[in-house]
Amino acid sequence: MTRPITLFTGQWADLPLEVVAQKAAAWGYEGLELACWGDHFQVDRALAEDDYCEKLRAKLASYGLGCWTISNHLVGQAVCDHPIDERHRAILPPRIWGDGQPEGVRQRAAEEMKDTARAAARFGVKTVVGFTGSSIWITVAGFPPVPPEMIEAGYKDFADRWGPIIDVFDEVGVRFAHEVHPSEIAYDYWTTRRTLDAIGNRPGFGLNFDPSHFIWQDLDPVAFLADYSSRIYHVDCKESVRHLDGRNGRLASHLPFGDLRRGWDFVSVGHGEVPWEHVMRKLNEIGYDGPISVEWEDSGMDRELGAPEALQYLRKLNFEPPSAKFDAAFSQG
Repeated sequence: MTRPITLFTGQWADLPLEVVAQKAAAWGYEGLELACWGDHFQVDRALAEDDYCEKLRAKLASYGLGCWTISNHLVGQAVCDHPIDERHRAILPPRIWGDGQPEGVRQRAAEEMKDTARAAARFGVKTVVGFTGSSIWITVAGFPPVPPEMIEAGYKDFADRWGPIIDVFDEVGVRFAHEVHPSEIAYDYWTTRRTLDAIGNRPGFGLNFDPSHFIWQDLDPVAFLADYSSRIYHVDCKESVRHLDGRNGRLASHLPFGDLRRGWDFVSVGHGEVPWEHVMRKLNEIGYDGPISVEWEDSGMDRELGAPEALQYLRKLNFEPPSAKFDAAFSQG
């Protein structure tokens, strides 16, 4: 069960893939989790150009790097979101944004996610990581009072929009790993259960485990792994840390990441509150053998320091389970 440690390229998309590959290889990473923005993985080119995927694989191989997953968080976000506004325009490709009419944006995003599955299959990866968006995240504060029917309609909207997308994933033999994350249809323990139920617990729709989103919500990431073990299709590694001092609030007060007045913030692996050794032991227990992907997000640390440091930290914990029980040698029979 040797799990490759990869670097998620989403926070490096301002750099050409060639440069990111050079850096990752020099640091000792075994592969990349390619983001579908910047020039790292281009869905339209993967489908339009016969040799795109072959050349991309060759480029990674020239640096001794593999790829087991691609990620399309930004487009996936627009499939269900309400409202669709200038935030989406800032993150979406122009061909998806189009004229900016919300329903048109959602439909084009859905078609792009279907194409992402097709592109992943052509590239030879079995998992796409991403977001779903949510039409009901805006109700999370609970006021004005939210009728139960409105929440039910939100989960139905998700199932109606993502069901046809997962049909394509199934057709091409690729799985979607939804990152449980605030602003998504599944953002904590119970909304994850409701999301899986809404889509019929289909095998093509699973989870990307990123424990940083559980810490500031006071959720137990190890318990989540235990209860959703069969649906863990990918693992991203980043951390969060709480600064709840009586002034700093958990909802972060509309303050940007890195502002010390926030009640929590993302930090690089090894600098937060994620119990990584317990996480890794639980991954061993549930038999997860996919990539362990470092997602660098830390407003107080340069990524050129954070990425190699995170690799070294995780490498020490990414150990194999024993082949025999430690007390087996005591037995005579």
